[in-house]
Amino acid sequence: QGQLVESGGGSVQTGASLRLSCVASGISLSRYAMAWFRQAPGKEREFVASISRLGGVTYYRDSVKGRFTISRDNAKNAADLQMNSLTPEDTAVYYCAASDQELYKETSYRTQRRYPYWGQGTQVTVSS
Repeated sequence: QGQLVESGGGSVQTGASLRLSCVASGISLSRYAMAWFRQAPGKEREFVASISRLGGVTYYRDSVKGRFTISRDNAKNAADLQMNSLTPEDTAVYYCAASDQELYKETSYRTQRRYPYWGQGTQVTVSS
């Protein structure tokens, strides 16, 4: 059974950078689209970024465009999220997710129920 493990979270100040990593075991990520979601205190979990199986297609939520970059290394069975220019609004638990479904549309990549595999989350806290 597949398992995803995130790492790289932490507490930083506004303007800092963090790089989150998601490593898979039990499944080959080359067969999976990957995504990052986040959940802030008192809010619903929301889409952050996604990347197609071969990495050719990426999507981002508007508030992170130009600051966050999703990438993947199928040889390492991993996917990363580089986060720059962090603000307090980015404070949340970040989750990586994997989907072996056919995701043809952008809306599919953004839909949580299309991702059967989830990590346990890593906390990102940005202070002003």
